[in-house]
Amino acid sequence: MSRRRIGFWYRFAAVLCKPPLVVLIKRDWRGMENIPAEGGFITAVNHNSHVDPFAYAHYQYNTGRVPRFLAKAGLFKKGFVGAAMRGTGQIPVYRESTDALSAFRAAIDAVERGECVAFYPEGTLTRDPGGWPMTGKTGAARVALQTKCPVIPVAQWGANELLPPYAKKPNLLPRKTHHVLAGPPVDLSRFYDKEMSPDLLKEATEVIMAAITAQLEQIRGEKAPTKPFDPREVRIAQRRRAAAKEKAQQEEGQGT
Repeated sequence: MSRRRIGFWYRFAAVLCKPPLVVLIKRDWRGMENIPAEGGFITAVNHNSHVDPFAYAHYQYNTGRVPRFLAKAGLFKKGFVGAAMRGTGQIPVYRESTDALSAFRAAIDAVERGECVAFYPEGTLTRDPGGWPMTGKTGAARVALQTKCPVIPVAQWGANELLPPYAKKPNLLPRKTHHVLAGPPVDLSRFYDKEMSPDLLKEATEVIMAAITAQLEQIRGEKAPTKPFDPREVRIAQRRRAAAKEKAQQEEGQGT
């Protein structure tokens, strides 16, 4: 099947979510012509607000190709939330799997069925001080190289002005604009039919993140930092400083 019907649950979610989104934010949506009309594909999207999954889903819904987001497998098991997750066709991720590719088996199956699978490659809200995309995780690259499906880079900006990262209260006035720009498919052909080594996956992920960042540069009208923010490097530096401080305190204690 090349294309799945939107279905009751997704339409029900749209009825609930679209009216407040229309009231709260204006829309500057571009690049819908780059969303494939048929067949399975991935969208790789930047993440800078707890609101942006809803705002981006609104954009994607209006293309007629609804996104299937990845979520923890445990959310699918019980109650209304589980029923909604299953009903809207969201994708369970089995993080307990020891095989990295098997952890994304459901996403691969969805793409092969003709679905749109939406990835937030950063894995969490960006921690870049300027709101630019961080370094990405390799899940989107794994699925893309396994399926050889199109990867559409999507940048968004504006939901973060309504609700900044980690903020508890929205900034409602003046009314914000949600900007979205979807670009042409990322060319990953040079990575096809090769062993999925960590280095290859890292390089393919960097290509995907660079494409998202290029779209965001167009939206914002400015250049991103040359080197993407890497939270791992920050954590390593923090641990080193903590270790150095502890060592200095111990030496000071020994000296007295």
